[in-house]
Amino acid sequence: MSKHLVIVESPSKSKTIEKYLGSDYKVVSSKGHIRDLATTGTYGLGVDIENGFKPNYIPIHGKKKVISDLKKDVKDSDIVYLASDPDREGEAIAWHLKDALGIKDNNYKRVLFNEITHDKVLEAISKPTVIDDNLVRSQETRRILDRIIGFRLSKLLQSKIGAKSAGRVQSVALKLIVDREREIEAFKEEEYWTITSKFNDFDAELFKHKDDDIELKTELECDDVISKLDKDYNIESITQKEKNKKSKFPFTTSTLQQEASTKLGFPARKTMSIAQKLYEGIDLGDETVGLITYMRTDSIRLSDDFTKPTYKYIIDNYGKEYAGYVKQSKKTENVQDAHEGIRPTSILREPLKVKEYLSNDEFKLYSLIYKRTLASLMADAKVNQTTIILDNNDYKFKTTGSVLIFDGYLKVYKDYESNEDKILPDLTDKKVLTTEEVLKEQHFTKPPARYTEAKLIKELEELGIGRPSTYATIIDTIKSRDYVTLEDKRFKPTEMGIETTDKLQEFFSDLINTDYTRDMETDLDKIAEGNLVWNKVLEEFYKLFEPRVKNAFSDMEKKAPTETGEVCPECGNPLVIRKGKYGEFTACSNYPECKYIKKEEPEIVEVCDCPNCDGKIIERKSRKGKVFYGCNNYPKCKTAYWDKPIGKTCPECGKMLVEKNNKIKCSECDYKDE
Repeated sequence: MSKHLVIVESPSKSKTIEKYLGSDYKVVSSKGHIRDLATTGTYGLGVDIENGFKPNYIPIHGKKKVISDLKKDVKDSDIVYLASDPDREGEAIAWHLKDALGIKDNNYKRVLFNEITHDKVLEAISKPTVIDDNLVRSQETRRILDRIIGFRLSKLLQSKIGAKSAGRVQSVALKLIVDREREIEAFKEEEYWTITSKFNDFDAELFKHKDDDIELKTELECDDVISKLDKDYNIESITQKEKNKKSKFPFTTSTLQQEASTKLGFPARKTMSIAQKLYEGIDLGDETVGLITYMRTDSIRLSDDFTKPTYKYIIDNYGKEYAGYVKQSKKTENVQDAHEGIRPTSILREPLKVKEYLSNDEFKLYSLIYKRTLASLMADAKVNQTTIILDNNDYKFKTTGSVLIFDGYLKVYKDYESNEDKILPDLTDKKVLTTEEVLKEQHFTKPPARYTEAKLIKELEELGIGRPSTYATIIDTIKSRDYVTLEDKRFKPTEMGIETTDKLQEFFSDLINTDYTRDMETDLDKIAEGNLVWNKVLEEFYKLFEPRVKNAFSDMEKKAPTETGEVCPECGNPLVIRKGKYGEFTACSNYPECKYIKKEEPEIVEVCDCPNCDGKIIERKSRKGKVFYGCNNYPKCKTAYWDKPIGKTCPECGKMLVEKNNKIKCSECDYKDE
């Protein structure tokens, strides 16, 4: 009989933690959430609207066996440690586990693992707490809100314009992209000109006439200025100033996603997936240990347990002058300061020391996190900035140069932050300079740029919309719904994305907007703090929302289906493209009087020979439209794969090798082609 049972979310994390705790503990995994809202009741919401928004939870598909196994483990244990992730979602998972597994109040403890290292795991086990009901209610409110908005608006848009879905945050993110596209379309470029005087070692640009800023709109204006210039320029002033170049704060979830996108080219989903692995534990040969702290955080705080040895590391490796100070920002709205910033669990685990145990992408992300954290505790870099002002008949020209005089944090972070010296000549002994050439150049103002993934995440965070841990899902959703496309790694809305936004704004402009969405996030935080009653927030929202939905179902114009140019062979009416549960199909426009549906012959894509008969493995689609690979002799031969087979067999077990995410692995055993 196991006296101590620890339940975590991730199977890989459970293996790491069990090694730390020893034989008195059994560590098992719930594999994430075990329950979710049902799809029964009013509008299939799984929520009893009339009874205080009471949720109806059921096991997630495929989780009944997990729950059954966990119940057996609980029965065999004296005490259960609920160790789901240390955030609002994790708190809800802990509550669901306690409720679904029938764990009594005096038989459980809540533990929080902010980092998966031997000492910190033992420390967390020794300092247990209890489930925070306010955090649970906050997560529950968010889930119910998202279910109501998602189900009701998605059904509305599907029935009216054939859009796939809508959501509380995804629709606001899409609106930002559509609004930006409209700014670009409405933009009218304006012509402007610049004048540059070239000298032996530098160029200087015209910026003022006497004390007034100067703008040149036409070439004629340029020519007029140039005609008034002499070849000799008086040196009006030379200013030298030492300036500090400050290092960045440690990473939060949002800034990590942004920096990994711009510096490493990682999508937000990939960044979070790799960070999860680094947090849960990496086998380093002699130990398995989490390399970074928990990666879902809004905090930039660093603990004394980390900063003290890191200062010593900086002094020992770079010198005392390189030691900086812990930077703390002002507390802003929506910041949850329960955790530290994202940092390495030990400054002594240098990236190169653990490189052999990491994949290439894991090494890149760990290096970025490690160096960013180290740099945040190092001294500011210093630059010597020189500004030279030249005068030519009251026309003022300026040039600026800067020289790095102390690299500070750039000693470790220079790979991610450019700093190029621009050296100006020593002109202290001169009063007049003679130009070699005066150039005029035409320019045109440019429209605002479309959002990159990093810029969209930054905008969402600054507006207080959603949570950084949800940004990857939001972006994946608007891409998978075909609401946006990527052009030069920037989001461009599709026609469907624009139409979806326009329809939502026509009927829900006061609900689907940045202000309302931000205010709702504030209310969710107040619920988490115990300052608002969760179902009162839902009641106020629903009273405002549901009448709008009913009005939209009544008044929103339904989009006519697209005609194919063919006529129905049964009644002669035009054939049209309709959208069904499993995708588009061609049918008669005279439905329901005529129920003709055109049978489409699918294109057969052969992949390889079937290993179990004389047939061919072909690309197929499930009833729900998901691609899989099956034998063309089905149902006689039921050979099938979710991942694409490559026609070669595994050297270890002889089964088919398949390709997934550009990597080759066995369809049966654990073999991987590295």
